[in-house]
Amino acid sequence: MTLSAPITHQLTHMTLAEPQRLTAGPPWGWHLVLNLYDCQPEAIRSYEVIEKYVIDLCALIDMRRFGDPVIVKFGDDPVVTGYSMFQLIETSNLCAHFAEHSNAAYIDIFSCKAFEPQAAADFSRQTFGAAQTTGAFLSRE
Repeated sequence: MTLSAPITHQLTHMTLAEPQRLTAGPPWGWHLVLNLYDCQPEAIRSYEVIEKYVIDLCALIDMRRFGDPVIVKFGDDPVVTGYSMFQLIETSNLCAHFAEHSNAAYIDIFSCKAFEPQAAADFSRQTFGAAQTTGAFLSRE
């Protein structure tokens, strides 16, 4: 994937634009930050759905997982209670928090290996049935 030419990515209620580069050559890494709103409650409350999502997402964007995902449900405050997920990958990590009170998911994908952000965003939106998506695609210099 070449990241030197401007690319616009369309999402539901969101446009991802390729970040402007401050240095020549490839960036150190790419970071996709996603906010998914009005998700299907049963999807974000399911350990099994989240686990399958992480495994399938890594396969989709060609990231080699290092170990199993860590998925833990916690939170004393009902506003933030939900599952949190962390997956090491050979080139960095994926993490997410699923807020049950608001039926929202907050997902970060960071890798020093290029990946297709649109595919990752679309897959995330579809998996959790999000009605609206916002976020950004950043390069790390």
